Parts: sequence; C-alpha cells; structure tokens
Amino acid sequence: MSRIGKQVIPIPEKTKISYKDRLITVQGEKGTLSRTINPAVELKIDEKTIKVVVVGKQKDSSAIQGLTRSLVFNMVTGVDKGFQRVLQINGIGYRADLQGKNIVFNIGYSNPVNFPVPEGISVSIDKNNVITLSGIDKEKLGATAASIRRLRPPEPYKGKGIKYAEEYIQRKAGKTGTK
Repeated sequence: MSRIGKQVIPIPEKTKISYKDRLITVQGEKGTLSRTINPAVELKIDEKTIKVVVVGKQKDSSAIQGLTRSLVFNMVTGVDKGFQRVLQINGIGYRADLQGKNIVFNIGYSNPVNFPVPEGISVSIDKNNVITLSGIDKEKLGATAASIRRLRPPEPYKGKGIKYAEEYIQRKAGKTGTK
C-alpha cells in the first residue's frame, strides 16, 4: 500500500461529494470539480472521510492509489479553500497589464506578448510586476503558471525574467567575475 494512498481525506463542512459510475463530483463554496476514477482503485465515502482502496493486485496499483488520493484531496481542498500561485517579473522595463481576459506582458521582446487567461483562473497584478493567480483546480492553476513562466524564464546572469515567488535563481558570475 502507498503511504500517501492509505491516508484518509477529511471532508470539510459545506462540501458535498457524490460518487457514481466512477465519476466523483465535489461541490463546495468556491465551485464544483469532477473527475473520473481509475478502475484499479475504489473510493469508500463516509459522512466525514474519504478512503481510497486498492481493488486488484496489479503491479502499479499502490502508485495509482497514492495518485488518486492526492487528486481527490486537491479537489476537496480546492472547492473549500482554493489555491494560489504568485509569479514575479524581474528586469528593467519588464511589466504586465491586465486587459479584459488577457494579460499583456512587456518582457524584452520587440512586441508585447498577449496571454489569454483560461476559464476558472482569476488574475490580479500588483505594482506591474507581481502576478497572483488563483483558482479551485490545482492542476489547471499550475499549468497556467508554468505557461506564463515559460514566456521568459529567468536567466542566471542578471536574474531577468518571470519566476515563481518562492523560487531561488542561482546566479552565475559573468566574464569579469573570474578575476
């Protein structure tokens, strides 16, 4: 059994869970999420907890058990509290503006870069260089943050680019740093 997979998932108050035909639907204060469950595992839902149980004795069943537990836990946490990701833009003249459903980046290219924000993700921009993404789907939020970071990844010499707020960029010495 997986160490993560055998942990129970507590169900917060005001969160409703329905499980039918391998489809779990989680409803909370912030929204609704749905996902199909792998046939190698089964969900045991009580009034206050969810437990992921292995059905067969397949080779990768404990890995699927841990994955399913993490995905369901993220769904329950997302509809209850939500998730947040913060990005920083470093560089002189580098900035971002929110125009409708698009983020317009000026990040050192000859033209501004338009980034369409997906449904379910809300964006706020502080001081033109701190982007806060929030949403209930952790998977979509992480993919959106990674796509924004990929527009101009931070470089190791001056640290210019888009980085996660908690990320540390290891700096390199330039040519003059060897003396």
